[in-house]
Amino acid sequence: MAILTFLTSLAGSVMLLLFAVRMVRTGIERSYGASFQRLLTGQRSFVQASGVGVGMAVVLQSSAAVALLTSGFAASGLLSFGAGLAIVLGGDLGSALIIQILSFKLDWLVPVLLAVGGYLFVKTEAKKARQLGRILMGIAFILISLQLLRDAMDPIRESAFLPAIAEYLARDYITAFLVGTALAFVMHSSVAAILMCVTLVQIDALPFAAGLSLVLGANCGSAFIPVWLSRDMAPAGRRIPMANLILRGSWAVAVLFWVNSPIGAHVLQDVSGGQMLVNGHLMFNAVLLVLALPFCGALQRPLQRMLPDPTVAAPSAHPGLPVSVLESGGDVLPQQAIASLKREVLRMSDLVGAMFRPVLTLYAEGNREEIAAVKRLDRDVNACLSGIRSYVAAMPADMMSKADAKQARDLVEYAIRLETAGDVVDERLASLAASLNKTGVNFSREGWAELTRMHEVIVANMRLASNVVISDDLESARLLSLEKTEVKRMERDSRKRHLRRLQNGAKESFESSDIHLETLRALREFNSHIASIATPILYRNGQLLETRLIQDLKTEDIA
Repeated sequence: MAILTFLTSLAGSVMLLLFAVRMVRTGIERSYGASFQRLLTGQRSFVQASGVGVGMAVVLQSSAAVALLTSGFAASGLLSFGAGLAIVLGGDLGSALIIQILSFKLDWLVPVLLAVGGYLFVKTEAKKARQLGRILMGIAFILISLQLLRDAMDPIRESAFLPAIAEYLARDYITAFLVGTALAFVMHSSVAAILMCVTLVQIDALPFAAGLSLVLGANCGSAFIPVWLSRDMAPAGRRIPMANLILRGSWAVAVLFWVNSPIGAHVLQDVSGGQMLVNGHLMFNAVLLVLALPFCGALQRPLQRMLPDPTVAAPSAHPGLPVSVLESGGDVLPQQAIASLKREVLRMSDLVGAMFRPVLTLYAEGNREEIAAVKRLDRDVNACLSGIRSYVAAMPADMMSKADAKQARDLVEYAIRLETAGDVVDERLASLAASLNKTGVNFSREGWAELTRMHEVIVANMRLASNVVISDDLESARLLSLEKTEVKRMERDSRKRHLRRLQNGAKESFESSDIHLETLRALREFNSHIASIATPILYRNGQLLETRLIQDLKTEDIA
């Protein structure tokens, strides 16, 4: 019975730990996720890139999340292999720093974090304040889960069960290493896995030697996570996690055999305690970063041979963008037709995204050729819409249910909105960029920062809109609608600040006033078109009001 109680308590505390880590990461991504691309893809040295990785991992509380973000940008061609690998290695060190912080006795903080975080999350309406509340509550849950983990060990600490396992793991360090590897991979969180190992050592449930082997295995296992999760990416995106796995796995195995050699055992014979285990984990990642950082660029060629780019039979007019995926023929089942239609809408969204993402670069340094290349993409967007309309018109109505027909109409309507969004870039933003480069007008530092933040948020909203197209998820649709409101607020606030700068006599704001205000309107309109995919989902689930006007308005009130 004691074993069953122990396993139940252990499972509950581990699940709470995983949920808490995810809760913190979700809150941070929703608050600051729009700035991640600028941070990750900026031109910098390997040292600076590793510093960004450290900071990102501390913020996200996950080195795997940093690796996946980096892989995604590398697959899109926005990030070089060397800088990406430096970011991932820095992320491993940042994850170790988080474990160092969370390993301290912070139980006294739990009531404060719950009180402040709960108030912000429940009682406030501002987006960032609510997400800050989510983050604080997530940290409190991490501390609670660690205390539950300690308490779960009490019933069996004096039994023969746990000491027997601990003694075996201390004696067979290879098995302990493999157990740590599996633990980190199954939990999909190196932070959670290593915190669990540290807690077991702190309460003397495991000897230091076994805990060290488990932690080294968890380091290797955590490197497997992004390799597994990025398995469907383009080779350019998979090379960085694979290089990290090779470096981190090799280093973990080398350190494992060293600490269990006679020399290593002699050096570590007087070392014990959970805090020393955390220090060892931190040193492991710091030394790996120092040793591997100079070779980040040199590893690109071997990884290219290991994961070569696929050969393309026919060159595309726009490399990196897929060709039409609409299935022809009248034998296509309705479900297959809808799936094919969704994929084509996503392709259209990718084309619009390829037009929108470089807009601020065109504002800053775009030449005629670059602006013309963006405008040429609008023809592909228009052709995509024509193909979608023809495809839906050719669907056999007698074979489709009312729900399928409604979904097809909604997708066509969204394709029309995407085409209009492309026109916003072509006819307004690209034209404004050409005018800006022709006149040589500069934005004020504050005005440029406002446009940059707004652009970043809209890029993040485009990714969220693509997820909504695929999943029809109500919660994602609600979040996209809230982000649409947030962009409206950003546009309104930026306009007010701009007018305030004009009143204060800012010369640069006066010279760029027309372009600044027109850009704000265009960005807001573009985002509204992108976010329109949420409307039918919200309406279908009763999440939208018919009107915001007061219905029962008396005649005398009008008079």
